[in-house]
Amino acid sequence: MRKSLDRTGRGVACALASLAVSAALTSAAAAPVPRESARIPLHERFHATGHGGIARAANSSVTCGPAGRAGRAAAAACAAAQQGDAGSNGRYPMASVDVDSDRRTDDSSTAVLRIPAGSRISYARLYWGGNLRAGERRAAKDDNRVLIAEPGGRYKAVRADTPTGHRTTAAGDVYQASADVTDLVRRGGPGAYTVGGVNVAGDRSKAGAWGGWTLVAVYENAKLPLRRLALWDGFEPLGGGRRALSVRLKDLRIPARSAGRVGVVAYGGDRGDGHDQLLVQADRRRPLAVRDSANPAHDVMNSTITEFGREGARKPDFRNTLGIDSDVFDMRPVLRSGADRLTFRFTTRDPGYLLGALFVQADTRR
Repeated sequence: MRKSLDRTGRGVACALASLAVSAALTSAAAAPVPRESARIPLHERFHATGHGGIARAANSSVTCGPAGRAGRAAAAACAAAQQGDAGSNGRYPMASVDVDSDRRTDDSSTAVLRIPAGSRISYARLYWGGNLRAGERRAAKDDNRVLIAEPGGRYKAVRADTPTGHRTTAAGDVYQASADVTDLVRRGGPGAYTVGGVNVAGDRSKAGAWGGWTLVAVYENAKLPLRRLALWDGFEPLGGGRRALSVRLKDLRIPARSAGRVGVVAYGGDRGDGHDQLLVQADRRRPLAVRDSANPAHDVMNSTITEFGREGARKPDFRNTLGIDSDVFDMRPVLRSGADRLTFRFTTRDPGYLLGALFVQADTRR
């Protein structure tokens, strides 16, 4: 679809209808049939060409445990990891973070969704996931439900509306679920969203406990540049015998010296491993490794929630999330000469990670 969201009422109405139809058809065509699957190939969930952008909010649901259970040395190491030192969740007792006072939630966390004034939400999707087997074991029947509260609002139950990725191995029992929350975010607008009740195990084991959520929102705004906007998702385990994955976007019509960003949602990456890369290639030019001040080129899945290397507003705001990556990277270095096709290549070595979603925003032309 190539529809400009112009300033006239008729153009905007037609464009909004086209965006809604495009999103519904893409989602229905791409959804896998099984209710659960150990692997769901990354597929296009939404795409549009229009004046607007993509925003996201995210946070973790667990962190390393309190000093009373961990001992002084472990507590000091935990505190250092939370402030950004290297460390993996398998080193510590892990416990839920719970920022609300609601007895219905074992865990809850908050993050701010930033959307420019005058924007309208085209599409929004909530992703959540965790490890169900760490020191304790959680039942998988609760994977497909969470609670979400919009800014200033009360919790509302959300259920997964597409098959859940669920993978059980000797190292863990891990999943990702997701749901369309367009109406909720359209009503709630920008501000702090709280997600509670993510099903995730705690305590300590070699596999480690991790869990968290990401809210991705596509918005329209006539004052912004014309852009290609795309959201892909799935449940792709990387590591072991599978050490690379590529995703290609075509027919982009990106002019030279354009702006763009790429966002990634992933689980299980440990800081300090130094084995994970995301390479972006424009047409047939040399691939470039994305990186910024918070994400080294060879350790890009390093348990961070950042945008262009900067921390967002969230509670709690641990710099090392101990297993959750939800990062947005600047693609301007890749787009200096323009492009009609972009290839995103994820590479890793053991122990690897799980890839849950990829979203791209890039300037384009008519």
